Order: sequence, then structure tokens, then C-alpha cells
Amino acid sequence: MNQMMNRKIVIAIVLFTGALGDRAMPAELAELVAGFQKTTVAAVSDAVDQVTGQRGFMAHDLRPLARERARFVGPAVTTLIRPSLNAKQPAPLKLTLEAIDEAAPGSVLVVVVEAERDLTGIGGLMATTCHARGLAGAVVDGAARDVDEIAALGFPVFARGICPSTVVGRLVSVAKNGPVQCAGVTVNPQDVIVAGSDGVVVVPRARATEILKVAQEIDERETKMVPLIREQKSILKAVEEFNRL
Repeated sequence: MNQMMNRKIVIAIVLFTGALGDRAMPAELAELVAGFQKTTVAAVSDAVDQVTGQRGFMAHDLRPLARERARFVGPAVTTLIRPSLNAKQPAPLKLTLEAIDEAAPGSVLVVVVEAERDLTGIGGLMATTCHARGLAGAVVDGAARDVDEIAALGFPVFARGICPSTVVGRLVSVAKNGPVQCAGVTVNPQDVIVAGSDGVVVVPRARATEILKVAQEIDERETKMVPLIREQKSILKAVEEFNRL
């Protein structure tokens, strides 16, 4: 995609966030988001490996509630929920609800439900609020419920499972916008979340520009490999020529 089209995407993101009355996404971050929107999830995963030497991909059982709405990119807004003997205290999910209400348009909500895969980290009301605020999507290390309602919204959600349970009376939210361990990967606020049919990848914000460049190079190299494979009917020859698998 040419530079003019890239600029149009960035402008559209900034205008969209401003139209909702919240602080606009910084231009540099909006440009990164636009870039990652045009990369494959697999290439981003490989790029994180190469640049950081650490895993960026989340667990394989973190899947989209609706496959046709699996693609989204945005900076992370994080919240942590865990079991507590004081789960019936007033407003037990206050910090999580604050994180949603304070999230800027274009953000990705990352909810970690510690130790309880059968308890939900998102339901219809939370998803409705995320959708109304213009969030890009949500990633939940836990279950989701009200799936039909969320599907009707068209709001993309990745979760570890589906369950009708409630966290009320069982769990409390203990943190917002701090580092969390989500589906095997550390997520910090403002890390770029890249989600698609292949799964979810976390791009550390401090290395995002470098990772985007490497991911773009990987995608470009693989695009060139495909016609050679079709012509030669050999993956070995393509790998030898492009040094890529």
C-alpha cells in the first residue's frame, strides 16, 4: 500500500477517535496501528521472536467468539481480576469497569481472570460499553458469556472459552493499566495487540517500530516465495533462495 493510502488510514483513525469526544490516539501510535493492520499475525509473531528473542504469541486456546470478526489491532488497556474472600464487597469489579470507561477509542481491552477458566471476564454489558466507546476489540484470559449479544454488536472478542457464569460474588478486580500475564505473555499498557484468525500477538510498545519493519519484510519475502513454489513445485528451493520458512 502506498504512502498516501497509509496517511489516509492514520488520519481516519485520528478523526474517528476525536469524533467520539475522547483524546485522540497519538499520531505515532496511530501510524503503528495502521501498519500492523496490514501485516499478517504470523509475520508479527515471527518478528517479535526475532527482535526481542521472546515469545509474543498467546496460548492456542485463546480463540475469537466469531471468526469473521477476528481481526483487530490496537494499544492495550489492561485489567486483572482474581479470586477473593471479599468478593461480595461493594463494586467488586470497579477497577475493571473504570478501565473500560476510561479506555480511549481504538484501544484493546485485555482482561485477565486469574486461576478460574470457567468464570467470565466479559459479558454483554461490558462488550456493549466497549463497542459504544469505539474500542477495537477485547482479549480475555478467561471465559465470555452473552455470546449472542456480543455477536449482534459486531464487537470482536477473543476468550479462552464460553461459560454462563458470573464473577460477581466470586472474584474482584485488583488492578488496572498495569502489567498482566495474559495467556502466557506479559502485556503492558500501550503494547500493541495484533489479533486475527491465527491468534493473538503482543508487540512490546518500546520495540513496535522495529517489529513492524521486520514483519513487513517477512510478509514481502513470503509473497515472493509463493509464485516460485508454484513454478518449481518445491518448497526446498524457495527456502534456499529466500532463507525463509
